[in-house]
Amino acid sequence: MAATFELMGVVNVTPDSFSDGGEWFERDAAVTHGLQLAQEGAAILDVGGESARPGAMPVPEEEELRRAVPVVAALARSGVTVSIDTSKLAIAEAALGAGATYVNDITAFRAAPDLAGLVAERGARCCLMHMLGEPRTMQDDPRYDDVVDDVRAFLEERAEFAVREGVREDRIDVDPGIGFGKTVEHNLELLRRLDEVARLGFRVVVGFSRKSFIHRLAGAPDPHDRVAGTIAANVLALERGARVFRVHDVAPARQALAVAAATLARDDV
Repeated sequence: MAATFELMGVVNVTPDSFSDGGEWFERDAAVTHGLQLAQEGAAILDVGGESARPGAMPVPEEEELRRAVPVVAALARSGVTVSIDTSKLAIAEAALGAGATYVNDITAFRAAPDLAGLVAERGARCCLMHMLGEPRTMQDDPRYDDVVDDVRAFLEERAEFAVREGVREDRIDVDPGIGFGKTVEHNLELLRRLDEVARLGFRVVVGFSRKSFIHRLAGAPDPHDRVAGTIAANVLALERGARVFRVHDVAPARQALAVAAATLARDDV
């Protein structure tokens, strides 16, 4: 059987995201972009109103609500699965009320522990991500005893917390947090040993898309020129157990992963 995968299309409703800040900042532009990503094959649209790029400053709750929730509502009306990318309880509550069914929290319910109970109550799916520190400081000097062991233990503990708060295990995804408090070497080690994260038993989400480590490895200063590097990382991650791929460029990612998944299926015969 072919390895199954889903694509999570990125819809940044922000003026300062690292790769497309401002491109989809207006509501109508963001909605049009999200619908295009869905047409290209995105099963989930991840809407965010606050940048999590290295050095990013927090956005006031009222502004994040203004940016993200109208886009969530419009996309949800189209019938596509919508994720809200937030760590704030009020934002998640408003987005779930507007039709979102997935909460993508880069703090893994650390910033707002009550968010776990909200996810449980609404029967939503969630993604718990590893991040060292916070976006403003995460890349200052990231260190680990063993990055894979540390990330795996963190994700296991946060998933256990979510379950204690009532979230069903089959509604939990985990994300090792590529680029979130990681050096290039940390990112590569996580990719190389991603199967160890997958052995936790949760669906693994990865976000390599257009990340700066691709530039450092292959020389692509413009984030839009990092599609090939993103595809390479995603294909390797699929082979190592990742099943959800958060991407900006859905069509090429879908094509590459479809071929890789079919090839892996031949290996299983």
